Amino acid sequence: MAGLGEFELIARYFQRPGRALDAGVALGVGDDCALLQPTPGMQWAVSSDMLVSGRHFFADADPRTLGHKALAVNLSDLAACGARPRAFTLALALPDARAEWLQPFSEGLFALADAHGCALIGGDTTRGPLNICITVMGEVPPGQALLRSGAQLGDDVYVSGTLGDAALALQCLQGNIALPPAMLAQARQRLEQPTPRVALGLALRGVASAAADVSDGLLGDLGHILAQSGLGATLDADIAINLIAVCAYSNGHGGQFDSKIPATLALQCVLAGGDDYELVFTAPPAQSAAVQAAALASGTRVTRIGRTETMAGVRVVDGSGTQLPGSWASFDHFATRPSA
Repeated sequence: MAGLGEFELIARYFQRPGRALDAGVALGVGDDCALLQPTPGMQWAVSSDMLVSGRHFFADADPRTLGHKALAVNLSDLAACGARPRAFTLALALPDARAEWLQPFSEGLFALADAHGCALIGGDTTRGPLNICITVMGEVPPGQALLRSGAQLGDDVYVSGTLGDAALALQCLQGNIALPPAMLAQARQRLEQPTPRVALGLALRGVASAAADVSDGLLGDLGHILAQSGLGATLDADIAINLIAVCAYSNGHGGQFDSKIPATLALQCVLAGGDDYELVFTAPPAQSAAVQAAALASGTRVTRIGRTETMAGVRVVDGSGTQLPGSWASFDHFATRPSA
């Protein structure tokens, strides 16, 4: 691999011999298996995500931000479950082993891992088309995991942070729209360096009735909650459209859209854009104060955008309650349309 062997690659960029083992990791990188010491009385939460060049990111993506995103999308899954990160494995296929790529990639990866106390404990490397697969492990007390199946009739529907900016950046980078440089830079940061809402997920344990992370689009991921809970929902488009941050950034106030971004496109990005890695969750109206307390404690904005109901599916209505026409397709990993 361009003069750098597999084991030298691992030792140089992914083994950290001078670092003390993280709590709960009895043996990390360097053996046939890692050894973990579970916290007594806790359950494991485990999730895997794969990022493929040309499908999930551009081939010339900055390696430092790619290292961040590769782990962030997995930590987002733990956040949606209300689990605390503990450890992860990394399987990495590379067309060649170049120090100028591996060094910043590992730095971006470990910066986020260290911020969440999540240790790299093993994995695999091989030659091949660029492909990054991470499996992350976390802990959650029995009975406290946030599941997709727990929503109840009449629950409020919330989302964290902002939505749609990542999809807007992707539209621009694919040449479908044009954005001013400052607006693109802000939107692109959301695409390439998402913030996993781990602290919010932990704060929502015992408060939220169900949760999912918004990876493939708000309507699609909320749809998973509703399908598993046997419910439907109505969302307020007038509230949802204000969640796209770059529009407020361009004009100094929310809801007044720059002429370069039609409201229909902004709503499409918010409802179905994907790559946001925010949390969509439900909670009983009686828990509204507790939801706001969780948001404050975690330093994360949350917005109520709708309510669950008996009729299956998701209806999007305007401020007068009139259902909007049209449909919004969320991301499909086997669809033929191009992506990052």
